[in-house]
Amino acid sequence: MDKVRIAPTKFNGQIHIPSSKSMGHREIICAGLADGTSVIDNISMSKDIEATCRCLQALGVRIENVASRFAGRTALRITGSGKLMPVSSGADCGESGSTLRFIIPLAALTGTPFTLTGHGRLVSRPLQAYYDIFDRQQFNYATENGQLPLTVNGRLQPGHYQLPGDVSSQYVSGLLFALPLLEGDSMLEITSPLESASYVNLTLSCLAKYGIKIENDGHRLYKIPGLQQYQPQNSNVEGDWSQAAFWLVAGALGKQVSSMGLAADSLQGDRAVLEIIGRMGAKLTKETDGVTAAQSAAAGCLIDAADCPDIIPVLTVLAAVSAGTTRIINAARLRIKECDRLAAITSELNKLGAKITELPDGLIIEGCEQGLRGGAQVDAWNDHRIAMSLAVAAAACAEPFILTGAASVAKSYPDFWQDYAQAGGKVEVLA
Repeated sequence: MDKVRIAPTKFNGQIHIPSSKSMGHREIICAGLADGTSVIDNISMSKDIEATCRCLQALGVRIENVASRFAGRTALRITGSGKLMPVSSGADCGESGSTLRFIIPLAALTGTPFTLTGHGRLVSRPLQAYYDIFDRQQFNYATENGQLPLTVNGRLQPGHYQLPGDVSSQYVSGLLFALPLLEGDSMLEITSPLESASYVNLTLSCLAKYGIKIENDGHRLYKIPGLQQYQPQNSNVEGDWSQAAFWLVAGALGKQVSSMGLAADSLQGDRAVLEIIGRMGAKLTKETDGVTAAQSAAAGCLIDAADCPDIIPVLTVLAAVSAGTTRIINAARLRIKECDRLAAITSELNKLGAKITELPDGLIIEGCEQGLRGGAQVDAWNDHRIAMSLAVAAAACAEPFILTGAASVAKSYPDFWQDYAQAGGKVEVLA
């Protein structure tokens, strides 16, 4: 299912939101680092989660599928020894940036050569922050022009680590997973204001659940005692606010969509979607374990992407048909995701009749209150979030359009097209 014809529709229905991919990665990694067996349930399996499992298995963690208590979800029995011991020479991270940046420091605990590979844009996504640390520690690693494959061959040492705050928070999280297992105490210093701090908060909360103690001084300095041990846990992964964003926008543009299975007190930064679309005028009703968004007349506003980059593409869809002008700022990091998301969403929504101007670190969107034209062929740029955002745009289009790259949703949300049809979406598979 790569090329589809999407007809205009007004979404209406109830969707049980997939579990958080961000928390799924973190729960699985913490369970894999524990000495003992954990069961992690309510997992929405995606290619990215599969990549993290594959890498942990290559590092000696046993992972088995067991019966889930949640319909349509996966449960994993994860058994670790408290010490990673590679059983192969390397692993494939697929196209998952989270997997790669989380696993690199873990592989660097083993003292054994371990090669990480990947596909698509992941091969060239930045890793310099790790290379700088390796160079300072005189740690052996091998890469060609900074790209994958990357072979690490050594063992990280306790000490004073430094990272700039304007790189991906995944570097911070990767080190926070690994440093508690070193033989001495470490400090991780963030040398400039930290972007996407909410993702680090997710990591810290997960580490605490598994018994790891880290002192966080305002996201400027993390004090990390060594010789800690992860404790096995049984846990359920919470719902994903970044995936809920698609259905909240779909409801605001359509008739009414209820997004269920969400934690109101979640630390996920993408929960900001509620505040943002609320400011834009969306009609939101809180449910027992979710939120309902109903058809709304939205207005443009200022959106700061610094702590919620993943929801920007679908917010751009809503802004494209809102009254007035929307400005998105602090979004430069969207250019180094699975694709250049600022360029992609601008290019493809403009084909449908939107009026979007790219800036180096953001977008200016002149709202078309009359809706979008549709009637064009657009492409997902091999990016799951672009594909899903364009699919939601059907609620604002007057004519059907063709989407290529529809299969890219499997990276994070394999059941997206089934849920899309459940909410009234009209899709015809062409190829």
